[in-house]
Amino acid sequence: MWHKLNLYLSMIRFSHTLFALPFALFSAILAWWKVTPFQWTHLLGIVLCMVFARSAAMAFNRLVDARIDALNPRTANRHIPTGLLSKPQVWGFTIFCSLGFVLSTLIFLPNYWPLYLSIPILSFLLGYSYVKRFSMWCHYWLAAALMISPMAAWIAITGSLDWPPVLLAATVFFWVGGFDIIYACQDAEFDQQQKLHSIPSKLGLSNALWVARISHLFMIFCLLGLWQVAHLGNIFLLTVVIVAGMLIYEHIIVSPKDLSRVNVAFFQVNWMLSVGMLICGMLDLIISSL
Repeated sequence: MWHKLNLYLSMIRFSHTLFALPFALFSAILAWWKVTPFQWTHLLGIVLCMVFARSAAMAFNRLVDARIDALNPRTANRHIPTGLLSKPQVWGFTIFCSLGFVLSTLIFLPNYWPLYLSIPILSFLLGYSYVKRFSMWCHYWLAAALMISPMAAWIAITGSLDWPPVLLAATVFFWVGGFDIIYACQDAEFDQQQKLHSIPSKLGLSNALWVARISHLFMIFCLLGLWQVAHLGNIFLLTVVIVAGMLIYEHIIVSPKDLSRVNVAFFQVNWMLSVGMLICGMLDLIISSL
């Protein structure tokens, strides 16, 4: 049983939940700090919704891309192409996680907004898997899917929307769009052969990396906007400066002629950025209240 569970978790790269979850949690913390009292049930609901929604989307992506993954040398060792998991098993997992996501929204009752929005949001998340078949802007569909999390967390807790979660969502949008373009550079040639769409395959590696740089520049502007509208302090402002430095490092180590450190940029830098921002944001709120 544990071996099978580990297969499912590794298939969806469960550890990568760290990319988006801290932004949802930071949005929730801002709401608890400035709008409404903390509730343990809300924290549980946010974590369950994030985990189930992302797991459903990743499993569905593996199903939709199974044939493509088998052809791509970089992804040929994934679970469905190698037979570690069958398509019926992955379908079952996808349905289970989808139902888990919808049912987890009931935790927020009597706020019905999470339940009302659950099916449209889930449909949008699953829809990402098809976008690279018709649009090179697929990276920003993924970015939009992840940017939902800070706004959804705020709505689930408060029943309304405000500027802090919107600017936090915009931060996620430009951050994810930029780093997904960098990651997609690895498959630019394969995408061209298979007539799949991506910014690197359409614009070339050099131009694609410039799009990613501009995207990350907009991310910094959004963070500065969040710092201002949420009335955060100097610790968060220093965090923005550190984040900018991390993004500069990410772009320095990746070039059109050397993609060998894409995984370092994608995995190590980004998870440190995400978790670090959550920790520093919490620290800023605590110190500023003293």
